[in-house]
Amino acid sequence: MSELVTNRIHASATKLGLPHLAKTLRELTDRADTEAMGYLEFLDLVLEEELAVRDERRFRAGLRLSKLPHHKTLDDYDFSFQPDLDPRKVRDLATLAFVQAKANVALLGPPGVGKTHIAVSLAVAACRAGFTVYFTTLDDMVRHLTAADAIGRLARKLQTYLRPTVLVIDEVGYQPLERPEANLVFQVISKRYEKGSTLLTSNKGFGEWGQVFGDEVLATAILDRLLHHCDVVPINGPSYRLKNRLTAIENVA
Repeated sequence: MSELVTNRIHASATKLGLPHLAKTLRELTDRADTEAMGYLEFLDLVLEEELAVRDERRFRAGLRLSKLPHHKTLDDYDFSFQPDLDPRKVRDLATLAFVQAKANVALLGPPGVGKTHIAVSLAVAACRAGFTVYFTTLDDMVRHLTAADAIGRLARKLQTYLRPTVLVIDEVGYQPLERPEANLVFQVISKRYEKGSTLLTSNKGFGEWGQVFGDEVLATAILDRLLHHCDVVPINGPSYRLKNRLTAIENVA
């Protein structure tokens, strides 16, 4: 390809908003020459490369907006340390069929067993698939909604938690709520019902949610909407954090 034609394609690619093509044009044409590609094969290569770059850019932008605390995947999760947890059930969730169905997932178990890790891994997979994701702890969500309500902006702030395709609510049950706070949680769960997926983690069994939300009737109303379409994953094994702490102590000793 002549230098003149290369420069023209480079300029056109830049104007069309195809920065990857503009940057890698020489590399792509050299590959086409080496592999003796036909015109359609070369066009397919160019489009596939550009789409891959755009998908990766969209994915990274989605991760930034998601507020996820980390970006761990299921490959980083040690299923062997939780023998009572069926890896197949978790990997089935990673197909994101529950997101397509606008269903929910509840990960239940004591602190340190990896509930947040699995929740984040599923959220990362959803983000990779093009779904919008938002992560919050229950305490942070209630605090922000309460502050917005106090200044007459509750409806606007609710959109933060209603808009995403997947809402991750972490640490349900670590702090008991007052009834007005529990009512804010009910509004989020109720308005998301069959409109988006809610993925939550909790150290409390559902039978204890009346204490968490300070009202048995309100807790029942929340659970009614949450569990109608929901995969419940109990994780009752040992704590990863305790395991790591004991390992560190043994190494020092």
